[in-house]
Amino acid sequence: MICKPSDSAELFQRARKITALVFDVDGVFSNGQIVYFNQGDELKNFDAHDGFAIRLARECGLKTAIISASTSTAIHRRADWLKVDHVFIGRYDKANAFSDLLGKLQCSAEEVCYIGDDIADIPVLRQVGLPVAVQNAAPQTKEAAFVVTRKHGGYGVIRETVEFILNAQNRLNSAIEHMLQSF
Repeated sequence: MICKPSDSAELFQRARKITALVFDVDGVFSNGQIVYFNQGDELKNFDAHDGFAIRLARECGLKTAIISASTSTAIHRRADWLKVDHVFIGRYDKANAFSDLLGKLQCSAEEVCYIGDDIADIPVLRQVGLPVAVQNAAPQTKEAAFVVTRKHGGYGVIRETVEFILNAQNRLNSAIEHMLQSF
């Protein structure tokens, strides 16, 4: 995670408060590329390491959610497979969707980490306790975030973020050990 050196202590303080993770999809969960087949079906690429990170987060009791403007069935399939707690798709007004989500999460905005990559994510980034932009995010989105990932969207940004948060909360190693025992 990249932040100004003067902000590193605050970054750890913010990460320690996180109880919920909320993700955009295109450009965060996936690399943002969309392939359409002749029949109109849509293909999205998802990173397996990010999927493991969602499992790790859930293992530690962190709530998970997706807010996306897309209505792709691939989002539902991936979210179901990963047991994402809340899925809001087809929501162009992400601030309004986030407001709806907060009631379901039963936590404050300060306890939420949101990962985004584009301008539509800025209203939510401005509200949460740990606003994260991916490395290849729009410049305005990076400006609205407190921290920027080292990785590009769709290539392990969720894993990078989850591991950072769990490390800040001193739960990463025990969560990994617990996961190893379940294999």
